[in-house]
Amino acid sequence: MNVNETTHNDNSAWNRQVYQRLKLALSIGLRRQIFLAVCDDLNLRNQVAARLHSTLASPVGQVLYQPSSTQEASTSAYPRLVTLRLNLSDPNPIAQINQWLASYPPPIVGSSKDTPGRPLPVPAFQIVGVEQLTRQSVAVQRLFLHYLRLSEQQLSNFESSLLLWIPRPWLHAVQQSAPQFWRYRTGVFVFAGEPTPTSQNNSSPERLSSSKELDLGTLEQSFLEESVLKEDYDFQKQLPTNRGHKPQELSSVKSDVLANIPFQDEPSDASDRAEPPAPQRVSHISKELTELVLATLNSAISEDDNQNSQVREILEAIEEAYEQPGSEVKIAVGYQRLGNFYRLQIEQGQSTLENLMVAILAYQEAITHDESSPQVPDILNDLGTLYWMLYRTPPNSEEGQAYIEQGIEFYHLALKLISPETHPDTYARVQNNLGTAYGDLARFANPAENWQQAVLAYGEALQFRTAEMEPLKYAACQNNLGTAYWHLAQYNQPVEHLKKAIAAYSLALAYYNPEQEPLKYGMIQNNIGTAYWNIAQYEQPPENLRSAIEAYREALKYRTPANVPPACAATQNNLGTAYWHLANQAQTPREEKQKLLEQCVVSYEEALSLAHSLGGISLTFDVFATHNNLGLAHFQLATDPYFSLDKVERSKHLEGSLDNHLQALNGLSKQPDAYQTTFGYVVKTIRAFHNELGIQGQNLALSKVPSQLLPEILPKL
Repeated sequence: MNVNETTHNDNSAWNRQVYQRLKLALSIGLRRQIFLAVCDDLNLRNQVAARLHSTLASPVGQVLYQPSSTQEASTSAYPRLVTLRLNLSDPNPIAQINQWLASYPPPIVGSSKDTPGRPLPVPAFQIVGVEQLTRQSVAVQRLFLHYLRLSEQQLSNFESSLLLWIPRPWLHAVQQSAPQFWRYRTGVFVFAGEPTPTSQNNSSPERLSSSKELDLGTLEQSFLEESVLKEDYDFQKQLPTNRGHKPQELSSVKSDVLANIPFQDEPSDASDRAEPPAPQRVSHISKELTELVLATLNSAISEDDNQNSQVREILEAIEEAYEQPGSEVKIAVGYQRLGNFYRLQIEQGQSTLENLMVAILAYQEAITHDESSPQVPDILNDLGTLYWMLYRTPPNSEEGQAYIEQGIEFYHLALKLISPETHPDTYARVQNNLGTAYGDLARFANPAENWQQAVLAYGEALQFRTAEMEPLKYAACQNNLGTAYWHLAQYNQPVEHLKKAIAAYSLALAYYNPEQEPLKYGMIQNNIGTAYWNIAQYEQPPENLRSAIEAYREALKYRTPANVPPACAATQNNLGTAYWHLANQAQTPREEKQKLLEQCVVSYEEALSLAHSLGGISLTFDVFATHNNLGLAHFQLATDPYFSLDKVERSKHLEGSLDNHLQALNGLSKQPDAYQTTFGYVVKTIRAFHNELGIQGQNLALSKVPSQLLPEILPKL
């Protein structure tokens, strides 16, 4: 989101949503996270900070690690969240945190004669009081920013997480004066509210939307479709039963989501079905997990009494296992059953934040209690995918990067435990998921490096996922590899990587029957066309553009207006661009240029007709850029002296050019650069009316121009 946007129709609803996201981000317990909470209303800030403290700062000695003796139960309480007020005399947040940890190091729990025990997790820290710096001297304010700049070296060894509360003026100061610290941020959480009059509230300029430069004669590039790459993490609607056998892989081209770990449906007393699990009975399970479970039972899940009773039975089984000595394996099995139950809800479409978090926390507890279980690699893969789904679950905010990175960490942990020789299917599944996660991480940081990692992961998956064993999954992975190569080509070695993308797409295409999988077949043909279009920018333009046109036309046999109108529109737009570029190659014969431009016009018109018929449906191309591109094609047909067109035909094309440029101009009012470029197209087209058709033509053109534009246009003619 744009951190400069502060106006919300319902501040309380917005702030509740932001609070829940912030609470979720902190409760996950990841290390080395830097969160910025932006709040101008000090009363609201105090309420939220106090609520976070009361909710998350509870002792964790008996929550994460069950004491093995009554003596250990007396271990002193240790918080999960510590609240510190910034020291205004030496405003160094990291130093304050280190000083606190030196005074209160994590206690060791679980020790006995035979085991050394382990330290409790390092707590997270929230820092308040930054707004008071406004009342301090300029030297103190600069010192604070200086400490933030220096923190880049300290953060590499930072084992905790930091939540820094700042008002909006200080947010801008951090962005501008401490860019190193700003780059380390994991998430920014903006609360709505009026500023408390304790400091000056500097206004910020409005952010302008970026726009592509529309040079005369330059058309927007073709777009790549990435549906299979994104589909790879969808869940199938029903989980097949698998009792007593090795975990099955989800049977879908969408492929590799969660390992199919079985859980048993045990009967429960029907008289208990209407009662949710009582919080007071769940004493060993963490308060956070219990509250999340209760939240789900109070929402959609609770509509099914049988599901309620299953959850209650699982929780009671976990509680009973805690009471039995030497029952770590039973506890782990209980948590795994709980995770499996919520995973099934997610697979059936209920991918809410609460369901995802219950599954994550349950699986993490299962691994904590039984690290030697043969199911651990599959659980780690599932944890990776669940964290990836957190990134995909609205509201999608900046903390998404942290979720993806956590998912990648779990995938790597799973791979360390999997032998590709003995479990090739599981190994390939995790590598494929890892590739997709790296592809999404590339959207946040280090794109070239992360796309390279995606290529390596997909390539490794294909070493153990052969076409003979699983042809559709092999094809899906090849398509993903092709897309990764296409993205990598945008950063280095474009020709080499684009050729590898085409090779991967072609291998994928061989295993899709266009009659049985028309949409996937059409999508990959579109991707091949786009890769050829890209190569044409570097070498052999005529040959590669003709290959692009051939692929796009093949794609349109299956991406029809009736089947998938948005995809059909995108491919028609790509085809129009390829026709235009081929028409303007020096090697293209003159007699063919006119035909290619006419085909370009037909494709663009089809793309725009479909786009406007779809209303508010999201498209993968810029409609206003396409209007400009169509206007340029009409203009060239009307003004090129080598084309044998009569006066009526030239007038028709000039009218088409002017109409499309005016439509683009109307839609680009908030993009100053693109607006001015398009305004230049309008003026040039009106001049062409006069040159080609005389004063009558110019009058015809001016009659089409909105009256408010005439005072600006007339002096330029």
